[in-house]
Amino acid sequence: MRVLSVFVSAVLLTTTFTAAAASSAAAEAKPPPGPVNVVYQRAAFTTGTAEGVTAGDGLSFASPAGTTSYTDALGTRTWEYARWTGPEQQVGFAATELIASWTADTPPGSWLQVEMRGRHAAGLTKWYVMGRWAYGEADIRRTSVPGQADADGTVSVDTFVAAAGRAVTAYQLRVTLHRTPGSAVTPKVRTLGAMASAVPERKTVPVSPGGGAWGTELNVPRRSQSIHQGHYPEWDGGGQAWCSPTSTTMVLGYWGRWPSAQDTSWVDPSDPNPEVDYAARYTYDHAYQGAGNWPFNTAYAGRYGMEGFITRLRSLTELERLIAAGIPVITSQSFKKGELPGAGYGTDGHIMVVVGFTATGDVIANDPASPSNDAVRRIYPRADFENIWLRSSSSGGVVYVIHPPGHALPPTVPGLPANW
Repeated sequence: MRVLSVFVSAVLLTTTFTAAAASSAAAEAKPPPGPVNVVYQRAAFTTGTAEGVTAGDGLSFASPAGTTSYTDALGTRTWEYARWTGPEQQVGFAATELIASWTADTPPGSWLQVEMRGRHAAGLTKWYVMGRWAYGEADIRRTSVPGQADADGTVSVDTFVAAAGRAVTAYQLRVTLHRTPGSAVTPKVRTLGAMASAVPERKTVPVSPGGGAWGTELNVPRRSQSIHQGHYPEWDGGGQAWCSPTSTTMVLGYWGRWPSAQDTSWVDPSDPNPEVDYAARYTYDHAYQGAGNWPFNTAYAGRYGMEGFITRLRSLTELERLIAAGIPVITSQSFKKGELPGAGYGTDGHIMVVVGFTATGDVIANDPASPSNDAVRRIYPRADFENIWLRSSSSGGVVYVIHPPGHALPPTVPGLPANW
């Protein structure tokens, strides 16, 4: 379960006055909210400033730029580091939120930190830490960084949220690779990008037209989070807390890239689907104290050579482009009981996998909030699903996109900023 904290941009509402022919009384009307502004931009490692890193098919540690110490629950250690600072990227609009996501190789004895800073009308923000990441658990505790609020904005787990009047029009990313001093360990960032967005305040969202995937259903394995209730409390105990790693596991299974029996040999033998427990352990955010950190889930997918990133979609029509290209989509939403017919529950924040559409355009979802694996496949009415996913009180259309490097993404919507 991921409790959503959606922060929306201020929307300027104009008032139109229409004078009646025989009266001076005015009728006041508010136009509908504007569209979602969203752009996803990939980092080009051959640009920017390199300190001890080399750029090729990714960004690799080549030589130490210096040393630093880091303290967490595992103690205080000294690390060599190398760093890349990206150039300033123009957003194209005033963005109120930004989420960075990445895939990387962090062999034992290494880890990485991703940061961002924004530019607004008053100048540059400070650098904010968007995540400290390692595959394993022996070097650092994988974590987001709380307590970063200031006059320019705050970081809510994995999302930079601009303060009122401080929306960002440009940003920079910075990634620092760490390794054991004197070692030959080579951490590498394979992909890095950021989604910047401004979601208008809107209580309801109209249903979108078909986008070419009606009658298409992808064969995604079905996994229930509910059958893991009480498992491994040190990683948040299964059940409703594990919707994100369960959904990520389903998509990795679709691509044939989830953990092996040897990987999961530490899981209780009675566990019906140990790959879910494994994902919860290795997506767990020690500050957030949960496995629902969005970029940590796509970074976990990178453990299996996958590409993965976080973005926002503007409609189910747009999502259909990915389904038609054979790519299941993980969505984030919140709703009250009864708002999503067929769900039978309400949630402050939940992750599921859209695997296709019926012949009449309704959503086919693998919903991990189901009592068994067999019950995971659900059909949700298109209009209801689109509304509870896209409205501003929900996630505003947040998705995880995970696919193998050799499986091309479809074209984005012509005329709109690219959001994948």
